[in-house]
Amino acid sequence: MEDSLNQYIGEGNGELHRVIRIGTRKSELARIQTDSVAEKLKELYPDVELKIVPMSTIGDKILDTALSKIGEKSLFTKELENALQRNEVDLVVHSLKDLPTALPEGFTIGAVLKRENPHDAVVLHPKYAGQTLDTLPEKSVIGTSSLRRAAQLKKRFPHLEFKDIRGNLNTRLKKLDEKEEFAAIILAAAGLRRMGWESRISQVLGPDDCMYAVGQGALAVEVRAQDRDIVEMVSVLHHLDTVLRCIAERAFLKHLASGCSVPVAVHTEVKDFKLYLTGAVYSLDGSDSLKETMWTSVTPANQVEEEAASEGVQRVGVTARNVSGAAQEAAEKLGVDLAMLLLERGAGEILTVARQHNEAQ
Repeated sequence: MEDSLNQYIGEGNGELHRVIRIGTRKSELARIQTDSVAEKLKELYPDVELKIVPMSTIGDKILDTALSKIGEKSLFTKELENALQRNEVDLVVHSLKDLPTALPEGFTIGAVLKRENPHDAVVLHPKYAGQTLDTLPEKSVIGTSSLRRAAQLKKRFPHLEFKDIRGNLNTRLKKLDEKEEFAAIILAAAGLRRMGWESRISQVLGPDDCMYAVGQGALAVEVRAQDRDIVEMVSVLHHLDTVLRCIAERAFLKHLASGCSVPVAVHTEVKDFKLYLTGAVYSLDGSDSLKETMWTSVTPANQVEEEAASEGVQRVGVTARNVSGAAQEAAEKLGVDLAMLLLERGAGEILTVARQHNEAQ
C-alpha cells in the first residue's frame, strides 16, 4: 500500500505530488463530517496533501418541496458524483443514507466509517422543555421531512400531527425555536451529535418507537472504482460491523426497489458473530405495515485467502477488501432474504399504494 501510494503522490513527468481533492456539500454538518474523514486520512498518511472542495446539490437548493416529491434519486449526491466523474475531485464524503443503493457506473463506496448513533431524536420547542412525545398536548405539530418517521410516529403517537419541514440542521432548529408552528422536530441523533448539539436532544427514539433509515448514522467515501490506489487508501477507514450492517440494510432496500418516496425502516445489530436485521414497510399513515427480523452468521473467514477473491467485488455499491468476503456475502443475502419474505407477505402492495398516495398529494 505504502509503495503504491508513494507512486501516486510522488513526482512524475516533472510535476509535483498530486493533491487529493475531497468533494463535499457546503452545509456545516457536511463540512464537519468531511473534515473528520480528512483528519483520519491525514493521521494515516501524513505526507498526503488534502484539499476540501465544497459544492451545492439539488437537495440543498430546493427547500420549498418535500424530499419525497422532488422525484430525483440522488438529491444530495448527483453534483458531487458529477465532479468525481469529471476528475475534479478524487473522493467524495456522503452521509450513507443519501446514497442510492445502485451507484452510477464506475463508482464505488470505498469506505464505510464507524457508525454514530443511528436512531432518531426529538428536539422540543423551548416552551415544552422536559416533555416527551407521549406527554405533548393533543394536536401538537411535529416537524419532519421523512415519510419513514411520520409513518411510524403517526401510529405510535396518534394524538400528534405531523408536518413537513425542510432545510439543513441550522435552518430547521431556527424554525423550531423562533416560531410557534412546531412543538418539536425529529432529526437524526448522529447529525446533532456531530454538530455538538447533543444538549438539544430531548428524547432518543428506540426501535419500538421509530426504526431508522438505511445507512443512517454512517459516513461513506465514494471513489472511482478504477482508481485502485485511492480505493486502497480509503479502505483502511472501513469499520467491520458498520460495513456488514449497512450492506444488509442496503440489500434489503434495493430488493424492495424502494427509495425516499415510500416509508421503509430498519434496525441492525451484530452480536456474538451474528448479524440481526429487522426491516419494515409502512403505509403513509402507518396504519398498514409489515415487520420481520432475520439473522445470519458473520463469523470471520480466512482473510488472507479471501482478499484476492474479493478484490473489486461490489456489494450494493460497497467495495471492502479488508472485510471478510464470506461475511459480506452473508450480509447481502440476509437483506435480500428479508426483503423477499416481506414481499411474499404483501410488502409490494403496501409500498405501491404509499408511492401512489405520496405522488397524488
